[in-house]
Amino acid sequence: MKSIKFLQKAILVLFILSFTACGYKATSFYAKKGVGQNVYVDLNVNVEDPKNSVLIKDAMNKLLITRLGSKLVKVRSEADTIMFVKLNSVSMSAIQYDEDGYTQLYRARANINVKVFSNNTLKTFNVSGSYDFSIDDAKTISEASRFSAIKNASNKAMEQVLSKLAILSFKKK
Repeated sequence: MKSIKFLQKAILVLFILSFTACGYKATSFYAKKGVGQNVYVDLNVNVEDPKNSVLIKDAMNKLLITRLGSKLVKVRSEADTIMFVKLNSVSMSAIQYDEDGYTQLYRARANINVKVFSNNTLKTFNVSGSYDFSIDDAKTISEASRFSAIKNASNKAMEQVLSKLAILSFKKK
């Protein structure tokens, strides 16, 4: 009986040590390391869709502040890193129909181009996000539903930015 309790305690201690001693660090740790403290975000507005272009800048600002703890600066010269964001494209596609052939479920997709200028190096990557939504009994998508869907798709795309930034921090300059 005592040996079983001892064995259980020993396994528990080894289990805890394996996670605390492995040197695990979250993705945001490496992304923050690659971005720096002061960040300037520059938005390239899509003239065909200016309202949704602003959404991606807001999503990027939120990501930088909440997830990376970065400080947004208003002047480029004060920034450690300059991030250029551009909404490449937005699309809506029907993914489910009812028995009468009317669309019930749509997918909004946002494709975003991100350029990161830091330490005299420019790194570029694309991210995309999608969001599925229903239109209930309506036969068409309202402007409010479209805007909300694109906002959610943009936020999901921004989540990929963290992992891309972390990966870029590992690559040689």
